[in-house]
Amino acid sequence: MTAPEPALADVVARLRRAMRRAARTADPDNTLSVAQLELLSCLFENPGARPSRIAQLLKLAPNSVTTMVTGLRSRDLVTRTSGGDDRRTVALELTDTGRAAVERWQGHNAAILAAALDGVHPAWRHLIAAAVPALNELVGAIDALAESGQPH
Repeated sequence: MTAPEPALADVVARLRRAMRRAARTADPDNTLSVAQLELLSCLFENPGARPSRIAQLLKLAPNSVTTMVTGLRSRDLVTRTSGGDDRRTVALELTDTGRAAVERWQGHNAAILAAALDGVHPAWRHLIAAAVPALNELVGAIDALAESGQPH
């Protein structure tokens, strides 16, 4: 029996590309890049995070995060505040506009999946739904690998 990893890696990559294409079609007025949306989503999940933490979570260079944050601040999507007791640190927060952008992106993604699943055979829909907890565990395991610095 063939190992499932190459096939799973391929289908995940194709699913990501398909979702990006469909999201661009669903929201053609969205001028944010995928990288910007991922940063906003990361901040949505980690409010008040420092730029260094966002860089660590997204596996980006700190200067890349700084550049993106500067652009997102100019668009009123992110704010920078002093990080509590230590005024030398910076905390990032989504603005209401930034939160709305993330929620709109998530809403489009959910609607895309709902429409696509409508066209999938019911037995496959059931299997896809049943696989969600396992996929969440897989995401956690991949995140743990990334955090440990071990690619594989």
